[in-house]
Amino acid sequence: MTLPVPTLARLAPALAEAFRDRHFTVTGLEDALGPEAVAALARSDAASVRRRARSAGPTGILVRLFILGDTLPETEVAAVLPSVPVSDGIAAGLWWRPNPPEGTLRSIVDLRPVDTGHGTRWVFADVDGSMVHATTRPDHVLGVGQATLSLLRITPTSHADSVLDLGTGCGIQLVHALDTARTATGTDITPRCLELAAATLAINGLDGELLAGPWFEPVGNRRFDRIVANPPFVVGPSEPGHSYRESGLALDGASRTVVSGAPEHLTENGTAVILASWVERRDTDWRSHVSSWIPAEGVEAWVLRRDTSDPELYVWTWLTDEGMDPRDESTARAADAWLDHFEEEGIDGIGFGYVYLRRIDGASSVLCEDLTHPFDGGLGDEAEAYFARTAWLRAAADRQAGQAQALDATVFTVSPDVHLHVSESLAPDTGGPGRGISGSGDPGTGESEDDGSGSTAAAGSVIVERVTGARWRHEIDPLTATLFRGARMGALPLEDLVVLAAAGAGEDPEALAEPVRRVVADLFMHGFLVPVGVPGVLPPGVHTAHPEGRADA
Repeated sequence: MTLPVPTLARLAPALAEAFRDRHFTVTGLEDALGPEAVAALARSDAASVRRRARSAGPTGILVRLFILGDTLPETEVAAVLPSVPVSDGIAAGLWWRPNPPEGTLRSIVDLRPVDTGHGTRWVFADVDGSMVHATTRPDHVLGVGQATLSLLRITPTSHADSVLDLGTGCGIQLVHALDTARTATGTDITPRCLELAAATLAINGLDGELLAGPWFEPVGNRRFDRIVANPPFVVGPSEPGHSYRESGLALDGASRTVVSGAPEHLTENGTAVILASWVERRDTDWRSHVSSWIPAEGVEAWVLRRDTSDPELYVWTWLTDEGMDPRDESTARAADAWLDHFEEEGIDGIGFGYVYLRRIDGASSVLCEDLTHPFDGGLGDEAEAYFARTAWLRAAADRQAGQAQALDATVFTVSPDVHLHVSESLAPDTGGPGRGISGSGDPGTGESEDDGSGSTAAAGSVIVERVTGARWRHEIDPLTATLFRGARMGALPLEDLVVLAAAGAGEDPEALAEPVRRVVADLFMHGFLVPVGVPGVLPPGVHTAHPEGRADA
């Protein structure tokens, strides 16, 4: 009888059993190596990790073999992995015999434990160049890097029946999805990715669908409740390079392709979470550029810009990422060619951020804003709450024949995670205090605008901040703070709160009504003020009061 050819996926169950026995798990590494070495591992400090691993017994041997890429005696490897024959490991591409030195083995893959929120999972990838001297192959499969962790961190935690992982790579997003989803599908154009993703699924005892092909082609007309994508979004010339980062599409073509194509593959109210990069030019607002990728119908989009890089820093970052030495002439030539291309295309910067999409019925709506400050976990849940808020506002505006009427008639309350701080300037007073409505500028930037009446914010301003999730922060004036205090009880509609606040400030309520609505709309979009009794408008764990009375208009 002919035995099946060993593959990484076929060896995976035996590896998983041995890893559990040898405590090659997330907690096992913490116990065997200590917190200092685990921290060193996170910063790719191979020397410090190796120093601890040498005396960490079987766990340390597995760290040295699969993470540090050390050449180890074959007898040591066989002792810690007795159920994995050495010859099978060689045939499957798990390790090889360097020879010299004779009688030794060296791993071909990076194989390590990670915790994506549901306990230890093991992930197959190609050798980590930050830990081991290695040439980055064109079809290199990344492990759990910063982009991977970012996508995991910003993905909603709610249940999704079906998930598509577009460009699955090592399969970590697929593994994370299958912890809660009924079905998950991963696609990739690279056979090496599909091989390692299959091994990652197998070692974790999971059953997912893997399909070969570019972009959305492998799934045809199928739709999914959630799409996650970390595409090869590096902005550059159209020549294909490393498949994990370069798509062969010019400039930001990869991000555009995924963002514009995802809505057609979402179920009604399905959500896409995408890491994206885009070009920025001085004569074009980046918001307009990214918004142009969104179909005119059927999409609610929330785009968060995390960072902008100048061309020189961007090129240096990605050339060194592939292991090129900045001191070499070849690196200088590559940098010149890349920067010349940017100059020819009029590129002044490269933006990076997160794109959330929700499939809706009706005309599309896009909000692009900056999220450059630190934020807590749960951004994905905040995105779902944002979509719930926009859906509520659309429905309320339809019922009330307009957004202004809907806002005026709504009983708002303050989110429990809102903190209010009074800010007082110590500079000499150079003029009388104004009583304008502030906070009506770009949401999240802290900038305010004149309310159109010529007045400005008072010298003593107030800061409101949500201390969870995206940690939005707005500067408002004392009159708007009065509205906040009035809304805490969740008892009066907005139009009544405006009348009371105006009376206390000696202002005309009719003159204040429109600027107040603009402020409230911004604060509502960021979850500071929410309609009483409406579910889903705040993330799980953030609960509003539910007093007796009407929930909305």
